[in-house]
Amino acid sequence: MKKNVKIEFKCVLKDVLEILGGKWAIPIIYVLFDGTKRFKELERNIPNINTRMLVKELKKLEAANIISRKAYPTVPPTVEYSLTVKGKKLQPIILSLYKWGEENVDL
Repeated sequence: MKKNVKIEFKCVLKDVLEILGGKWAIPIIYVLFDGTKRFKELERNIPNINTRMLVKELKKLEAANIISRKAYPTVPPTVEYSLTVKGKKLQPIILSLYKWGEENVDL
């Protein structure tokens, strides 16, 4: 029984890291804690991210139901991103990681 628990635990962690393990997922989610943002706002608030990578990560997070994307039929197109209920549940976890980093990572 114990062996099955370890295997299941590893699979869950692997799945979590598939979604959040990239360099940009957590910074994107962190910026969205403040509320809905347009694409350019996200780009400006995340240092060193390029447009192509931001698009890729947003699609990945949307597919995982962490963020939602709302497009408005305007010219030019207006697109807004916000956290889903599932994404908002990450806030205490990410803030704890942030606090741990402040206390333990020497830069």
